[in-house]
Amino acid sequence: MTRARNEISYGDYLQLDRILSAQAPLSGEHDELLFIIIHQASELWMRLSIHELSAARDHIARDDLGPAFKMIARVARIQAQLIQSWDVLSTLTPSDYSTIRAALGSSSGFQSFQYRELEFLMGLKSETSLALHSEDPGTHARLAAALSAPSLYDESLRLLARRGFEIAPAVLARDLTQAYAPDPSVEAAWLAVYRDPHRYWDLYELAEKLVDLEYRFQQWRFAHMKTVERIIGFKRGTGGTAGVAYLGAVLSRGFFPELIALRTSL
Repeated sequence: MTRARNEISYGDYLQLDRILSAQAPLSGEHDELLFIIIHQASELWMRLSIHELSAARDHIARDDLGPAFKMIARVARIQAQLIQSWDVLSTLTPSDYSTIRAALGSSSGFQSFQYRELEFLMGLKSETSLALHSEDPGTHARLAAALSAPSLYDESLRLLARRGFEIAPAVLARDLTQAYAPDPSVEAAWLAVYRDPHRYWDLYELAEKLVDLEYRFQQWRFAHMKTVERIIGFKRGTGGTAGVAYLGAVLSRGFFPELIALRTSL
């Protein structure tokens, strides 16, 4: 029998019995619960980020920028929570981590499909990333769909074209599964927006919202790298990555290159 909506309790509505029973430490060590909860909470924040940015992309595609601004700004604030989570995890000392590392096996944050989907949604596409999820058909299909869909930046560039800016046809018709390459026509369009913000105020605001989003995302990446460095130094990661070296290399992969490059020309 379905319970009436006004009879649902706080715990029922949030399904706390499922959430609070989802931690299953394997090592018996005190600090493993911290490690699990930090990463579970991060996955929940990423789920919300995907929800918000997907909707923002759809609003941009409809030339409805007001709601998109709110959604992008919300994700930038979510990033602040994710950055703060690394501060909490950094209370785990190298000795603490060594007691639980064996329990992690080959699991790694590198395997997070939501993180990969978030990168795809923001425009950082990579077909090779799909191979990590080849044994999970559902997840693989979800990521393949995200890979082939327009990114938040793709829709922003289409918006510029609809507003009369001369965006190169190759940019608008590009293979969406491939990594985006900076284009002079795109930088020229954004530069025109920045040189006359009062005329193009909503486009200017969109650009600044995207820059803020990338800024926060990069801070999150940097905090991740420094936390890993603090805890394990330069050892290889549990998933076989190069650890700090890999995370450092990721910092060079931006999302909205022309929005950064144009600042040199202003």
